[in-house]
Amino acid sequence: MLLAVDVGNSQTVIGVFEGAQLVRHWRISTEADRTPDELALLFGGLMSYADLSFSRNVHGVVASSSVPVVTEMLRVMTHKYFQFAPVVVGPGVRTGMAVSVDNPREVGADRIVNALAAYEQYGGPGVVVDFGTATSFDVYGPSGAFLGGAIAPGVATSVHALSARGAQLPRIELTAPASAIGRSTVEAMRSGAVYGFAGAVDRIVEEIAAELRDAPVVIATGGLAPDIVAACRSITEHDPWLTLTGLRMVWERNT
Repeated sequence: MLLAVDVGNSQTVIGVFEGAQLVRHWRISTEADRTPDELALLFGGLMSYADLSFSRNVHGVVASSSVPVVTEMLRVMTHKYFQFAPVVVGPGVRTGMAVSVDNPREVGADRIVNALAAYEQYGGPGVVVDFGTATSFDVYGPSGAFLGGAIAPGVATSVHALSARGAQLPRIELTAPASAIGRSTVEAMRSGAVYGFAGAVDRIVEEIAAELRDAPVVIATGGLAPDIVAACRSITEHDPWLTLTGLRMVWERNT
């Protein structure tokens, strides 16, 4: 089985593949101070609950990471417990996707992986809207080349900042508002967050589509996507495990 790990700034998504089939997946908080042994214990515990063996079933590890210290801990863990090197998305790793931006090395690994998986599964041109710590828009052309995109503040990041800076504004659970006209402070905040971010997504996609001169497929992914997707008019697909699928594709192209 293949262990796929996508390390984001706030959350880490873990998946186990048997061939092309994603058989199990988990989402945990990202903690930069975990040691290689703690990572092994964590992964092993999650797999054991699914009746899988960390020591016997894993034959490959692939990762993308936005947190360099966690990347290094994953490398050490893989060498220590499996005696082989992980495939870590970055310079020198084959993705099969041309990166047509000013500085390809500064593009986050998860953005390339998202675009790769989206192009292979949905065709192009396309836009992947990844709702994470930031809301990123990953654009690829009709031939599959990564063209760049946009990065906006994340939904949870913005809502938490609003509560932190507003003395009378509470922390809220980000769920669909009962109506656009909130009849309480909490409902007003939910309306502003959900419809505000949905409107921002639709406007950014509109501008991107105008520059592409073709209607793109728009795929939503990321942990916060379910809270916003229903209110968006531009989203055509929702694929919560898109990044894991892209990681599997990268692994297959490098082994």
